[in-house]
Amino acid sequence: MPRFFSDEWVEEYMKLLNESKEYEEAVKDWEGDFLFVVEPDEDLKEPLYVYLDLYHGKARKGFAVKDPSEISAAFEFRGKYSNWKKLIAGEIDPIKGMVTGKFKLKGSMAKVMRYARAAKILVEIAQKVETEFPG
Repeated sequence: MPRFFSDEWVEEYMKLLNESKEYEEAVKDWEGDFLFVVEPDEDLKEPLYVYLDLYHGKARKGFAVKDPSEISAAFEFRGKYSNWKKLIAGEIDPIKGMVTGKFKLKGSMAKVMRYARAAKILVEIAQKVETEFPG
């Protein structure tokens, strides 16, 4: 079972994303890459980072990031580890999570809000990846 935000996890996530017709349809004109950041809390000692290049309904590239200073993504989505676990469990909606401050976005909020359905699909697909959570 892949560890959360490992290269194996990202590989499986991208495979499922690229197989999803629902996701492809929801973001058929999306262009933008993301740096996803898991901030440490009581169950996680070090931050975790994943880079995803999302383009026209497909994940073109993705990997676990060791040094986030080497990444220049159009968007950054970050939150505490406990909130990420709740997001993956379906207990937090990704858009409501941003509105309530559980997650923070760098980049065009207006653009992301136009793709709210896609954000939910991204989470639903992440839920399908068998995941070992650290801590």
